[in-house]
Amino acid sequence: MALELFKPFVMKRLVDLNHAQNIKSAKRMVERQRPQVWDVLEEVIAEHPVLLNRAPTLHRLGIQAFEPMLIEGKAIQLHPLVCEAFNADFDGDQMAVHLPLSAEAQAEARILMLSSNNILSPASGRPLAMPRLDMVTGLYYLTTEVPGDVGEYQPATKDSPERGVYSSPAEAIMAMDRGALSVRAKIKVRLSQLRPPIEVEDELFGRNGWRPGDSWMAETTLAG
Repeated sequence: MALELFKPFVMKRLVDLNHAQNIKSAKRMVERQRPQVWDVLEEVIAEHPVLLNRAPTLHRLGIQAFEPMLIEGKAIQLHPLVCEAFNADFDGDQMAVHLPLSAEAQAEARILMLSSNNILSPASGRPLAMPRLDMVTGLYYLTTEVPGDVGEYQPATKDSPERGVYSSPAEAIMAMDRGALSVRAKIKVRLSQLRPPIEVEDELFGRNGWRPGDSWMAETTLAG
């Protein structure tokens, strides 16, 4: 879908980079999906907004601008926070994608229509970018602890060492991928890029306080 949408830009860039001698040969490269085409596509879509519209368009926030990301598959993956403005859900809704062509159109889309600039309803002033439905359910599920779940933290005993202790979030994710840890099991994990709660910071780091890179152990779930 992205290749078809950005086809003219990709063809021009292929000629500019001397991957193709003219537009005709660039078009053949795109149709045959040569490896250079995908590299150029990633370069072309960077900071080039697209417009998403879901019918029926009942108010001006029914069409908004987004910065696209390339993914596998043919479906559009939409952030749940913008579903309220579109009145969209995830049961097979169809959305139209439009591409602003000129520099002026792109600037207008970025300044006036970007979803991050349209978080309040123009009619009532109430927030539109808010969690609801699927997102609330998912947040509840991910942040609920289940005592005794797979891979739960167990303190050391005379016969066995501590279990459920991880040196980094990446190690905990690897354990989950192997089936050795549940998403909702309470674990201990070492963190260095997340600021600890104020009481933990005072106890561990004293008067100097926490700085990025300082390690501390958090008791949490994998999603918490």
